[in-house]
Amino acid sequence: MSASLGKLIILTAPSGSGKTSITRFLINKYPKLSFSISATTRLPRGTEKDGIEYHFLTVEDFRNRIDANDFIEWEMVYEGKYYGTLKCELERIWNQGKVPMLDIDVQGAIHVQQQFAGDCLSIFIQPPSVAELRRRLESRGTETPESLETRVNKASYEMSFNHHFTKTILNDELDKACAETETVIKDFLGW
Repeated sequence: MSASLGKLIILTAPSGSGKTSITRFLINKYPKLSFSISATTRLPRGTEKDGIEYHFLTVEDFRNRIDANDFIEWEMVYEGKYYGTLKCELERIWNQGKVPMLDIDVQGAIHVQQQFAGDCLSIFIQPPSVAELRRRLESRGTETPESLETRVNKASYEMSFNHHFTKTILNDELDKACAETETVIKDFLGW
């Protein structure tokens, strides 16, 4: 049996910090890592597909899954927008003999690491500054002025939680942050 079986890795950060880019880099490099597909009630953006980037659920379906205790964690991340990690998603990945990588918000990450204490590596991706985070979010072109302010304010708050996680990695240069994250994960999994 692999020493990494039953383990999981969490990458968390404020929106726009680069956690998804780092997650993609690692999953593309290491076939034993597998992206844990989160559930959400938000609408797909651009070319996003159900079951690939997210499990897109209606608010009613999401609430029914909460009532059925189907989530390891869930949060209303923004008003009326739920996100969560389904238990069946982690089981699917472990059954394939892989290690789940969760790309989730800060509060959800705290809940998951509490449940999987010894088997969990949690990495907080720290943006260089709130101003740089704002610039990154603006460059996406997906935010209204109101949603941008909401995300920036939430990010400022979330950055105060970085000490709750196993490791904090500054993402001021993506290649460097990817390499540092890779080293931490390889050490954790004994690779």
